Amino acid sequence: MPKLPPLSLYIHIPWCIQKCPYCDFNSHTRKAEIPQDDYIQHLLNDLSQDQQLIGDRQVLTLFIGGGTPSLFSATAIYQLLKGIKDRINLSPKAEITMEANPGTVETSRFQQYQQAGITRISIGIQSFDDQKLQQLGRIHDAKQAKYAAAICSKLNLASFNLDLMHGLPEQTLSHALADLRQAIALAPPHLSWYQLTIEPNTLFGSKPPKLPDEDILWEIYQEGDELLRSAGYQQYEISAYAKPGYQCQHNLNYWRFGDYLAIGCGAHSKITLTDRRIIRMMKTRHPKGYMAGRYLDQQHWVSKEERPFEFFMNRFRLLEPTPRKAFSDLTNLNEDSIRPALDQAISQGYIVETSTDWQITNKGKLFLNSLLELFL
Repeated sequence: MPKLPPLSLYIHIPWCIQKCPYCDFNSHTRKAEIPQDDYIQHLLNDLSQDQQLIGDRQVLTLFIGGGTPSLFSATAIYQLLKGIKDRINLSPKAEITMEANPGTVETSRFQQYQQAGITRISIGIQSFDDQKLQQLGRIHDAKQAKYAAAICSKLNLASFNLDLMHGLPEQTLSHALADLRQAIALAPPHLSWYQLTIEPNTLFGSKPPKLPDEDILWEIYQEGDELLRSAGYQQYEISAYAKPGYQCQHNLNYWRFGDYLAIGCGAHSKITLTDRRIIRMMKTRHPKGYMAGRYLDQQHWVSKEERPFEFFMNRFRLLEPTPRKAFSDLTNLNEDSIRPALDQAISQGYIVETSTDWQITNKGKLFLNSLLELFL
């Protein structure tokens, strides 16, 4: 039997208290009591249907995202994790992450989530500036954000993450760095620090706010990156920084072109089968259809022609070198099949090649789209 990629599980909980104007994730505003028990049963039914795709392969990481998963009670999360462990081979050492908002109700449950089996909490802070939080449609304030981080630091968690945005509407360099300094002062083992982008099909997409110009954005990134490094954080992905030993293993598996099974509304899977075919699946987006038992919406077999682009689109998000052997192992393609594209990328200064690795250069990061187009 061929060696298959590492395997993760993603679980999507789609409800939010309100939709943020920048959010293009599959989230739905809660209009009534959330049917927690029913939704969990559908998640487990969904998992049972997909279990045949993975057999007894061990699942190394689990991530509960949304939406706002922390709207679910700790009892519901415990029942979900119990049902998952009954159905699949979840590693006893699995990293189990849950996204949470820093609102008062959610924060009061953090210890219970840890007792239910969550090992890592990712808190959606976005900013410590109350005015900016209002512009972003967030329902918490800076005081709640600081309190949530302080609670996480006291729990017996393996790690916790703070999500922080920069390049916010009319944000200055000093305000962006003040946000970052406050986040660093809370000492999270992991920081996701990323620029606000305006996505289509969002409120900001139809009514764009005034964002900082490119010169200010570049200054924010340069000075912020220096702040993070001087505080002991290492950048390992375009928008992720961590203290040594605290990288998010679930996200690393995505970017290393690992496999991930996904359940829940609108969740996306990528699974390599024993015959080396790769299948992608998308689940039904709306809770009404999903909870009627119509779980699978679309599926697609990834052709050999598509695999190089997909592989490098993920790998080049990471700052670590890409092992040349990983390309063949994970795509089931010979390196010779992409040699012309590699030679172009090398000659244009986008990547550097050694006997064992490919390393994206600073120029390659700057012209990432042009680099990836070589593999189409």
